[in-house]
Amino acid sequence: MPIDVTTFSMAFLRRLPRSPFWIGCFTLPDGSRTQRSTKCKDHKQAYKIVTSWEEAAQRRITESQARRVLSDIHEQVHGTRLSSPSLQDYTQQWLIRKRVETAPKTYISYKQATINFIDTLGNVANEPIHFITTVQICKWRDLSATKASPRTANNKLKIIRVLFQSAWRDGLITDNPAAKVPSLKTKEGNRRPFTLSELKLITKNASLQWRGMILFGLYTGQRLSDIASLTWSNIDLEKEEIRIFTNKTGRRQIIPLSHPLISYLNEIEISDVPDAPIFPDAFILTNKKGGTSQLSQQFYELLVSVGLAKKRLPKHESSGTGRDGKRELSFITFHSLRHTATSMLKNSGASESVTRDIIGHESAEISRHYTHVDEKSKRAALNLLPDITK
Repeated sequence: MPIDVTTFSMAFLRRLPRSPFWIGCFTLPDGSRTQRSTKCKDHKQAYKIVTSWEEAAQRRITESQARRVLSDIHEQVHGTRLSSPSLQDYTQQWLIRKRVETAPKTYISYKQATINFIDTLGNVANEPIHFITTVQICKWRDLSATKASPRTANNKLKIIRVLFQSAWRDGLITDNPAAKVPSLKTKEGNRRPFTLSELKLITKNASLQWRGMILFGLYTGQRLSDIASLTWSNIDLEKEEIRIFTNKTGRRQIIPLSHPLISYLNEIEISDVPDAPIFPDAFILTNKKGGTSQLSQQFYELLVSVGLAKKRLPKHESSGTGRDGKRELSFITFHSLRHTATSMLKNSGASESVTRDIIGHESAEISRHYTHVDEKSKRAALNLLPDITK
């Protein structure tokens, strides 16, 4: 079947019989030929587009310059430039949407990361969002890693990827520049599980409320913020189970209460008020701004008191790095209880699906096959865990 081809000195146009659009063919700097649909039916306008592409390629222009060329082409063809809000304006619109779509703590993380990104870019943040380049995002990631841990920098990068992915879905950018920025390598073993003797030492020296939170952290594998937020409405003593929606993922969790947890709940005063918190002091803190960080600090001080961690100096006194300096990571934190629970479950012989269901780790296999982990299997696995209260 014949193909309509119009040839020029370098670039040329071709059109397939069944397509109304001209295809632009042009030469790249390395001498190879490539072709793209101009999405244009008019021959003259299509030629302007393909010659602009080739000129841009021959000049080896930057990504930002390429986007400006596309905007110029759009103006030549349609009479208007590509409509694109600035990074700063789009981010503000995006945060308004995320405030409704996400949990409050997730929204705070999104807001902090994006504000930091915009502040670091400076005046560049006032440029159209499609002018932001992978190189700029990469420099911001590296700068973030000098002021915090690589893990924290990677978490911020994930948020910026979500921001630009949203802009891509909105048709404002042709691809996600943040997706091209790789995550930084992190040191393995920054957090390790607790040993059995360490757990017994900590619980023996902890206050009544902290002993309870440690037990819940170990025997449910849940995060500190979820445990501190527990109320009596989450506990079903008759069925001996806990029911929660996790703050971070919104995942519904039903976890059998192990024997140490039942013993602890029988030890404290049970409230008839469903909304009454199980850990009142922690509940008040976790609902305040920065409250979870204060709880983490309290737990760290407990570790210091039993000789499992070194006392921290204020950031501006620690190593001469100033208040923006990188803080030395702890090997064990409250989150280590989550790792400990995972390790103990696996060591006791619990299957991967049972362990994931209890801890709350999503599994592609479980999601794909809708695997249902029954309560009996989870209870049997939890009851095999060692009792650190004895």
